[in-house]
Amino acid sequence: MSQTQNIDALHPEASPLGKPVSYRNEYAPQLLFPISRQIKRDELGVRADTLPFVGVDLWNAYEISWLNPRGKPVVALGEFAVPADSPCLIESKSLKLYLNSFNQSRFASVAEVCELIARDLSVAAGSTVGVELRSLSDEPQRHFGVPEGVLLDTLDIDIDSYRPEPGLLVLENGGGEVTETLYSHLLKSNCLVTGQPDWGTVVVRYQGARIDPAGLLRYVVSFRNHDEFHEQCVERIFCDIRERCRPSHLAVWARYTRRGGLDINPFRSDGYFEAPGNIFEVRQ
Repeated sequence: MSQTQNIDALHPEASPLGKPVSYRNEYAPQLLFPISRQIKRDELGVRADTLPFVGVDLWNAYEISWLNPRGKPVVALGEFAVPADSPCLIESKSLKLYLNSFNQSRFASVAEVCELIARDLSVAAGSTVGVELRSLSDEPQRHFGVPEGVLLDTLDIDIDSYRPEPGLLVLENGGGEVTETLYSHLLKSNCLVTGQPDWGTVVVRYQGARIDPAGLLRYVVSFRNHDEFHEQCVERIFCDIRERCRPSHLAVWARYTRRGGLDINPFRSDGYFEAPGNIFEVRQ
């Protein structure tokens, strides 16, 4: 985004989402569309100078290609780490369009492309973005697994709420402080602009009074008809659990299925729990 671009362009409605857009196959960093994080954080009462969390948005990119100096295509996997305290998130369709703009451009090396992407994403996000590219010629591997914790999805409960209800989050009666990890594959929300469904696995790790697992599962499912970006949903979950359950320490992360050759995996923590590795969920 240029310094003279209208600030209204930071609103989701001005993004390329839900609009016909022609692909460009020559390098075009101007395609990247940042969206102010503060728009949704205002709803949560979260200020940029006193964020209640640290974290990262980990993107995996599966459709990256360019030409080497002799015109032969190179294909690669990408991993982008956008800091949670960056002023802006990057709209996913714009990132898809941006990455495809490399398709017919020639570059000397993987390192050159990596440096360009890191620079462009950092400008868009307003903070340093970590970038790693792995050429498929190097035979990179992906590692799959499940969270080391308790799966909530086997609970046999009635559910009738499909809009976020923080009041569903309650503590169990009695018992002391615990440290545990609870997770669910039943997270679904919708794109804030297009309404397209987003599917994910959400993990809650905390230390404190025991959270009622049935209430937590109902709360996770209550996002089913909610319209918000991936990063915003995870921050909402973090803030709601923090407010309602008052854990001593808390981390929330989600792994979303891919769309447009990208998956987004936001992580938020009060700093006590470290971010998990880039272990893929089976649907990714």
